[in-house]
Amino acid sequence: MADIFTVGLVALYFIGMVLLGVYASKKIHTMEDYVVAGRSLGFWVFTLLMIGSVCSGMSLLGVSGLGFKFAWPTIWEQLAVPLSIAFCIIFFGVKMHSIARKSGYMTVQDYLAHRYESNTTLRGLSALSGIVVSMIYLAGQYTAVSIILMWLFDLPHIYALLIGAAIVTIYTVIGGLYAVSWTTVIQGIMLIGGVLIMAPMVIMAAGGFTHVNEVMATINPVNVDPWASGAGAVFTPEYVISFILLLTIGLACAPHVINNVLAAKDVQYFKWAPLIAFVVYGVVMFLMKFAGFAGMVMVKEGLITLPDVKNASDYIFVAGIQYAMPSVFIWSILGVIVLAAVMSTTDRLMLTIGTYFSWDIYKKILKPDAPDSQVLRVSQISVFVAAAVTLLMAINPPDMLVWLIWAGIGIMFSTFAVPLLAGLYWRGATREGAIASMALGLVSALLFGGMSYFKIKIIAMPMHFSFYAFVISVLAMIIVSLMTTKTPDKVLDETMTGWYIRK
Repeated sequence: MADIFTVGLVALYFIGMVLLGVYASKKIHTMEDYVVAGRSLGFWVFTLLMIGSVCSGMSLLGVSGLGFKFAWPTIWEQLAVPLSIAFCIIFFGVKMHSIARKSGYMTVQDYLAHRYESNTTLRGLSALSGIVVSMIYLAGQYTAVSIILMWLFDLPHIYALLIGAAIVTIYTVIGGLYAVSWTTVIQGIMLIGGVLIMAPMVIMAAGGFTHVNEVMATINPVNVDPWASGAGAVFTPEYVISFILLLTIGLACAPHVINNVLAAKDVQYFKWAPLIAFVVYGVVMFLMKFAGFAGMVMVKEGLITLPDVKNASDYIFVAGIQYAMPSVFIWSILGVIVLAAVMSTTDRLMLTIGTYFSWDIYKKILKPDAPDSQVLRVSQISVFVAAAVTLLMAINPPDMLVWLIWAGIGIMFSTFAVPLLAGLYWRGATREGAIASMALGLVSALLFGGMSYFKIKIIAMPMHFSFYAFVISVLAMIIVSLMTTKTPDKVLDETMTGWYIRK
């Protein structure tokens, strides 16, 4: 379906992102510039970066695909995800921003190493966990890129993956967080404007909101029950509870999300950023969910046909747009908008991976005397390696993009949530407790997640697999901390540990 206009528009967008990366590179002189943008992000850049970190192309296609598959029982997702931004800023960011300014933190691992006095074991474990989680998440982003490029240009899956990955890798490597944050501003504006225009068009093409709900009810009454239970229900009340915890707290702990708070210029931004992010994300993603509902009706009534592929549901939004607005011009714009959404998260993930390896593993563990120039080079090489490995993971995508999203967030939830929350708010949390909590949380999440993915039903798991791993992580932290030597008060005071938000 591609014509010269589509090729030109997409090419122009890609070139623009690379040139912005080149321009951003002129501001990079130290690792602090590369990793946290010199701690200089203004209010709107910071706020849009937080939104872009949780609102990706994978989210756009995955949210509409989930709505298409399961309808109203999935609506809780659109409340929990924007709450994760508020949770991250309020419960993590307010304290960590202040501590980071005083102690020079570059990553959340710097905080964990300081709070728990574990510069090697806990830092290394958390960095490796963050890299694993980010790569799982990144594989989903690449899949979203390939869907759009395959749709626009009829490219084979592997070629689409290579093109998308190459562009994001180039400007991320060149420009660091300056490039990521500046491109996110542009990408965020494109995403918000595009969804506000296009999603209502899909809903109207399906007959309007009322008609959509009426048809969904005839397909399955569960479709219009947000709190579904009984036979045939997937999102049962107990699953929804674990689902909300997973998305609210787990996503708040995501490495590519929480590290943003270290780059904000002023802690005063944290007063209004959560509310603005909640409203913007909520509006955009509710519309995408409703577009997925509309897609279910359009398929039922024979208005559209999805491609014969394993992850067909992830194509529902582009198929709906193709029917609602049969214009190559509009399709091209949609393609750029979704690509922008994908890149707003993908670049942040790639930078996170590079930073964790170069700063937390190479600089802090393997070669403490390495100069900034060398660490910067290692980070850039790490981004290239991560891109290559993740591409291999994305070659065979799952049935739905959301499974990758939830798997990645689930590992974050069970691995990072307890050490972070306990570290900031419980003075009794110890180094050994944190190591046990993170290690057991990670192992149990991988075990339960594997059982869930491969449908191995050794034990019944009515809630999301990450909830059980989270409980194990909590128990490990409490039991081991009570049995081991307490952290000195001096360290606890330096890291602002206690039952308050900020002194």
